[in-house]
Amino acid sequence: MVEKATHGMVREKWPAQLNKLVWEKRLQRESDSSSNKDVDEAANVNATDAPKNQRRKSNPQPLVLSIGQVVPHEVTGMANYNKNLFVGVGGVEAINLSHFIGAVHGMEKLMGRGNNPLREILNYSSSKYLEPQLDLWYILTVMGPSSSQDNDADQNDGVEMKGLFIGRDVQAYDLACDLSLKVNFNLLDRSPKKMVVFLNEEYHSTWLGNKSIYRTRMAIDDGGELIVLAPWVETFGEDDCIDSLIRKVGYVGTPGIMSAMENDDELKSNLSAVAHLIHGSSEGRFSVTYCPGKLTKEEVESVGYKYSDLERMKQMYNIETLKDGWNTRTDEDGSEEEFYYISNPALGLWAHPSRFEEESDTSNAAQINGDVTISSNQEASDGSGGVGGWKKPPKKPDCAS
Repeated sequence: MVEKATHGMVREKWPAQLNKLVWEKRLQRESDSSSNKDVDEAANVNATDAPKNQRRKSNPQPLVLSIGQVVPHEVTGMANYNKNLFVGVGGVEAINLSHFIGAVHGMEKLMGRGNNPLREILNYSSSKYLEPQLDLWYILTVMGPSSSQDNDADQNDGVEMKGLFIGRDVQAYDLACDLSLKVNFNLLDRSPKKMVVFLNEEYHSTWLGNKSIYRTRMAIDDGGELIVLAPWVETFGEDDCIDSLIRKVGYVGTPGIMSAMENDDELKSNLSAVAHLIHGSSEGRFSVTYCPGKLTKEEVESVGYKYSDLERMKQMYNIETLKDGWNTRTDEDGSEEEFYYISNPALGLWAHPSRFEEESDTSNAAQINGDVTISSNQEASDGSGGVGGWKKPPKKPDCAS
């Protein structure tokens, strides 16, 4: 599992070299700090003639290493850095609230941006509460497609390290974000009017499968259509509670979801579910047509998506012959249709450069009325949206229906 997670690099010398780099940086910092301290203490000794062994000695700060990959992220814009500490190990409330803040800010104004309102909250908290207390080091990688054609590239799933950044503050993260934006984004020269995404067997719910929406939404043109071929999708949520909430509210856009939340205590206690509903909504900018293998037309349309028969759509868009990227299909009447195909949305994030232009228009920003409160008693959602999740979601008999 470790070998797969590190793309095979655990077999190489880099972990030891990485440890050596961190240790050398820490020793240099401690040496600089010690030199400054000796100067201060020498002044005190000269003033008081106190013996050297009576100088005050401070306890060293605990060493904390936060290691991870910087990549575009739907919640914090770019993954990793202090997200690991505040969200990753912060518990249910931190997870749910961070997802909620990112969602209401707007995914298309967030993804691919290391500087955003949610990250500003984390950066402030880090500088105020963590950095003064801990000897905190960030070890950040940027991974991308391998440029090598040798066997090692195949063993590493065609992925290699493009950058390694080590530091104690936001500078290392900013540099990693700049590189990730160049490496991990698929920037298209024009926005597709139609995009077709295939979901493999890892995606058995829309909770997971809606990666097809938020990984493509910054590319698809206004008024365009996203077609999701989802043979293994059989449910909406990863557990009974979340599935029930999705069926009750639907992917109906931020205003409708926020309105439903105003009078629903269950939604207020499941902010990650609220965030998921917003993430999976097109906000009316484009349409989503789901083609699931195990959900009915009535079920799909009840949550706000269009439905189309999977087998019919697979004949129109044959995944065995399609290539990732631009394709052209010819109808029976001879007319041609151009579309953009993605075989696995987990492998990238697609966007048009115009989506990164600063927008002064805030008319689409989510509004929360003053009388809306969120519950401090947040509930955990089994399977937080990563690929995989529960193959058989655990039953919760006390879940509200």
